[in-house]
Amino acid sequence: MSVWSQAAELSPWLAERLERLGEAELDVLAARLEQDMPDEAWLPHVQAAVAALPAPGSRPLPELARGPDPAWQAALRQLRQREQMRFVARDLLRRCPLVTLTRELSAFADAVLAVALAAAEAELAALHGRPVGAGSGRIQQLVVLGLGKLGGHELNLSSDIDLIFAYDEDGETDGARSIGNQEFFIKVGQRIIQLLDPVMADGFVFRVDMRLRPWGDGSALATSFDAMELYYERHGREWERYALIKARVCAGDLRAGEQLLKSLKPFVYRRYIDFGAFESLRDMKAMIEREVRRHDRDDNIKLGAGGIREVEFIAQAFQLIRGGVDSALQERELLKVLPLLADRQLLPAAAVDELVTAYGFLRDSEHRIQALHDQQTQTLPAADDDRLRLARAMGFADWGAYVSALACQREIVHGHFRDVIVARDAAEPQVPAPESWPEPVRALLASRAVAQLTGTARDRFDRLLPLLVHACLAHENGDLALLRIMPLIEATLRRSAYLVLLIENQDALQRLIDLCAASPWIAESLARYPVLLDELLNAATLFAPPSRDDLVAELRAQLTRVPEDDLERQMDVLRIFQKGQVLRVAASDLKGTLPLMKISDSLTWIAEAVLQEVLNLAWRQLTAKHGRPLRVDGTPCDPDFVIVGYGKLGGLELGYGSDLDLVFLHDGDPQRDSDGERPLDGASFFARLGQRIIHLLTTAMATGQLYDVDMRLRPSGSSGLLVTSLSGFSQYQREHAWAWEHQALIRARVVAGDTRLAARFDAVRAEVLARARDRETLRHEVVEMRDKMRGHLAPKDGIDLKHSPGGLVDLEFLVQYLTLAHAHDFPALTRWPDNVRLLDTLAEAGVLSSQDAEGLKAAYLALRARGHRRALARVDRILGEGELVAERTLVRTQWARFMTGGAA
Repeated sequence: MSVWSQAAELSPWLAERLERLGEAELDVLAARLEQDMPDEAWLPHVQAAVAALPAPGSRPLPELARGPDPAWQAALRQLRQREQMRFVARDLLRRCPLVTLTRELSAFADAVLAVALAAAEAELAALHGRPVGAGSGRIQQLVVLGLGKLGGHELNLSSDIDLIFAYDEDGETDGARSIGNQEFFIKVGQRIIQLLDPVMADGFVFRVDMRLRPWGDGSALATSFDAMELYYERHGREWERYALIKARVCAGDLRAGEQLLKSLKPFVYRRYIDFGAFESLRDMKAMIEREVRRHDRDDNIKLGAGGIREVEFIAQAFQLIRGGVDSALQERELLKVLPLLADRQLLPAAAVDELVTAYGFLRDSEHRIQALHDQQTQTLPAADDDRLRLARAMGFADWGAYVSALACQREIVHGHFRDVIVARDAAEPQVPAPESWPEPVRALLASRAVAQLTGTARDRFDRLLPLLVHACLAHENGDLALLRIMPLIEATLRRSAYLVLLIENQDALQRLIDLCAASPWIAESLARYPVLLDELLNAATLFAPPSRDDLVAELRAQLTRVPEDDLERQMDVLRIFQKGQVLRVAASDLKGTLPLMKISDSLTWIAEAVLQEVLNLAWRQLTAKHGRPLRVDGTPCDPDFVIVGYGKLGGLELGYGSDLDLVFLHDGDPQRDSDGERPLDGASFFARLGQRIIHLLTTAMATGQLYDVDMRLRPSGSSGLLVTSLSGFSQYQREHAWAWEHQALIRARVVAGDTRLAARFDAVRAEVLARARDRETLRHEVVEMRDKMRGHLAPKDGIDLKHSPGGLVDLEFLVQYLTLAHAHDFPALTRWPDNVRLLDTLAEAGVLSSQDAEGLKAAYLALRARGHRRALARVDRILGEGELVAERTLVRTQWARFMTGGAA
């Protein structure tokens, strides 16, 4: 059996067309059957089909005015017939995978649109002149946006093409019979449709559907960019967001079209997690299901239960919900979106694999249904012979086997669709009448903010409140939780998608209540930054902060999804990431899933990951403008810059809300100019780099700031250079630094930047710390500084966890004194920046007994743990008389022993 016979048996339409072809034509078609055509090959292929015809605009004006050239209409239809035979045969004979077929179909449509647009514009320009922008004076060109399957490079064998026509500027044409630009482009659009859509003796080229344009049927066929932006801003409906996910410039002014799509992205993708998308998708699906039932379309594999549309809805739900905060999800092609959902743990990997398989089965079925008679249909055939053809085209022996496999795939899809999209069936919570609800809720209900709510926002508020009250009434600290949650609810009234998140996710609502009951700090963070509510969705990640390496990889992955020129978005990503990760640590702290040391480690790792990416951003910005600074030997720096963390950051002891004590060092030549078009000397370059880093860290945005930064520990303090060379830093530490600056150096370490320069910093630090010191002089200087601090910072009344005698600062100063006093004899003391490992090393060196070291470590950890909990509870550091008595007594005893009792 010949290749053509196999294909013809499965498609009566193809069999009938093949009978019309001679041997030579069959040979040409057969030669192209095995070849994939790249996207760029289609435009010259279509242009060749009309190359012998009269050039557009060359006909007499009366003929031009009557409409398109019939010869062009016939040539394009004949071309479509030939290409359709190739597409159908390639599919039936399995000469190409699904994605290749749909890509070629879409590329063919793009090429046809480009040729039709060029012809239409040439003919209209001959009649009226060229359209000129009133503001710019530039010639205007139509932008053809493809939506739906065309936009996603997913056309099927008999798709219509969903189009929107747009143009940049209003104005007038420059011809003798001048008309306005809008009228010109409407006429161009009408001519494109006339070239492609009508069914004629040779069939049609593509059915054109314009109903997705602003205002739909009955509105202007072409719209200016400004009018489109205004429409979507003021009148855009939820289903239009869904439609624009796949919008793509298919023909015309590609650059202007991309600018238009960029301007429409804020309408499509919200800059927050938008769970409201579930509601609109449910409404759309319900409308489709009503149509399916009304027209008895259960056999429709696109619109029926478990059909193609449900797979699309699953993917696009996550795109609409998260695409604004994860730009990688702003992808048009469904088969590229689905794996991203598994990567981001939005769907289980097994579910994604099942959906990809089912989608392929359904799309193959769709194509082979359409191939039967070249009809635009997704309904299973009723005739027995067509059913057998479809079954065999799908690789089954008979109809029963195929229908069974199809039902299995549809059941899988519908199951996942229900899990993702369908509203959970839940009984209405039994709660008292609103007038007997707790006072904070009644106060919110009576507020002006709630009174002004209308429509969707009010509906969401009214749905959430009973759920919240019911859950809080069942909670042991429900009244306290409600009081703390009310500011969050009030903050999200105008961004009611966050309310939907809690309505849709009962587990997240319960976690919110638990965390807010336990910590006002968490409640305040969520009220200020509702975007963090997304962290409550997954208990597995909420109560298990990632490792250091995973933090770095996750932040880098998030930033790579943001265009390099979108600084504002990059800064938002950094802030949301940092606050989300800190929330995870706090939740784990409250739940007891992280020990104290891991809490501080995690908070420190978050800061390190952020600092490295902030340095990367600042470096890219500066080098793009000024080139790279140079080393003394003239080679470019890479980057020869480090961020040194002091204090709690350096000592791996960050707490909630800690600021960052930083010092910036470089190893470039301060005199040499950078190698860019706008060069800066090295000193100025690195100073600007430091300023840029501080700006990125401290700038207040809607998503807050990253960290407060304290730069006073740099050489010469506030009066010193913002960025110091390593040689200058080394000289300062050796010749000018005070004892307290060497104390601070103990807790210093490189937290971001050049690893080679970091190693050299470590060597300088070790050498300075290991210097021989007169212990009496050192003891006197340390005690003097401690007394000065206590006088300024310790309260007159009460016991301050940090500054009162026996508190954290006493313990830290004691460890620092012992380290500086003994590092010359025991260089291992220069290795660690944190108190716990320093105490261990002091015991190993025999400076402290093992018992004393363990006691001090236990006291230190107890004091820090109490500090963490007080921060989360939003209470001050003042301890009661009976709190941590043994720990404070031990610290005071050791302080007296070493610092005031003369022992060393």
